[in-house]
Amino acid sequence: MDKRDFLKGVGMMSLAAPLSFAQLQTAVAAVANVSPSKLAGDEDFWMKVRSDYDLKPDYINLENGYYCFMPRQTMERQIEHLRNVNYEGSYYMRTVRLENKKKSAQQVAEIVGCSADEVAITRNTTESLDLIIGGIQWEEGDEAVMAEQDYGAMLNHFKYVGQRYGVVNKLVSVPNHPRDDQEIVDLYASAITDKTRLLMVCHMVNITGQILPVRKIADMAHARGVEVMVDGAHAYSHVDFKMKDLDCDYYGTSLHKWLSAPLGAGMLYVRKEKIDSVWPLFAERELEENDMRRLNHIGTHPVHVDLGIINAIEYQNTIGLKRKEERLRYLQHYWTSQLREVPKVVINTPVEQHRHAGIGNVGIEGIEPRDLADRLMKDYRIFTVPINRPGVIGLRITPNVYTTIDELDALVAAITEISA
Repeated sequence: MDKRDFLKGVGMMSLAAPLSFAQLQTAVAAVANVSPSKLAGDEDFWMKVRSDYDLKPDYINLENGYYCFMPRQTMERQIEHLRNVNYEGSYYMRTVRLENKKKSAQQVAEIVGCSADEVAITRNTTESLDLIIGGIQWEEGDEAVMAEQDYGAMLNHFKYVGQRYGVVNKLVSVPNHPRDDQEIVDLYASAITDKTRLLMVCHMVNITGQILPVRKIADMAHARGVEVMVDGAHAYSHVDFKMKDLDCDYYGTSLHKWLSAPLGAGMLYVRKEKIDSVWPLFAERELEENDMRRLNHIGTHPVHVDLGIINAIEYQNTIGLKRKEERLRYLQHYWTSQLREVPKVVINTPVEQHRHAGIGNVGIEGIEPRDLADRLMKDYRIFTVPINRPGVIGLRITPNVYTTIDELDALVAAITEISA
């Protein structure tokens, strides 16, 4: 078997859908003329999607944001990739490994409409963004702007570059219920000086689900000579967008979140002309100018994950990203709208439809988040995650497309009962 035959026969086995995948295709074909917003509330359709997942019956899982596990079709293909790579061993690694990784990057890039040579497959958002934070050629006195509500791993890395290079970190606090986009833009603008090098902003705040006006923030920052890095951990394959809509310089995400790719899959986007300005974490050989591979050399890596990403994209494309986005937004609005006026209940997610999608955050006055999460699990068998951060005290609720209305009704009933 020559190299090309092997690539076609093993590396791209993902293109041959298992029998159960045809059932999803049939279900989607039946609703082809239904608008995504209308389909969002069609429980019969989404129950068919739910049947593709092996869901543990011991509790209601409303903490999908950490890791959106794979549908059965993707998981089966991932296991098969692992077997095939293990069977071929070094032959696979020395022949088609890089071609398959490149193909994965191409398909990941297509979702957000950017060039594949601006994308690297990483292991997660933290790795992606820390490559930038640690790779910028900082000088003493440089400033970086970020929010208190940003993800802890990145905030910690900024602390390290502050200690190592003398970088000054300036934090803002994003309001949970902004008056308008300009309030948020002005907030970030107020922290910028002529010494600011980099501004980090969440596309979707991981603890509240708020979608921030990234393009407006980026335009403001660029006008003042500041680069923009976006934490897109929860936005990629959650909301439908293109990289040109954001006009950022760097973007990182975790593909094992809302794409439901295999665990340990991420993406880093770097604007083409910025690649050579970032120092690589691990040394690569000499490459052509602005070659993204210089930022992605980690030695031998779990190559079967690269192949599984392609299967996850195939599954998402079958459903349709816009249908998926509208379902997630519908689910979040369904439960938050019922609790916003309940006494003592605090919703930390904006009410405006364009400021959120599937993630929400709820708290009860006088109850610590950890205690509330423990009670929900112990008394109601509902699994959530407690959040106790500046300005955000509550539980993060992250349903997925397979979450049912009955499960969310159980959440609403439990929160209402506890608050009373």
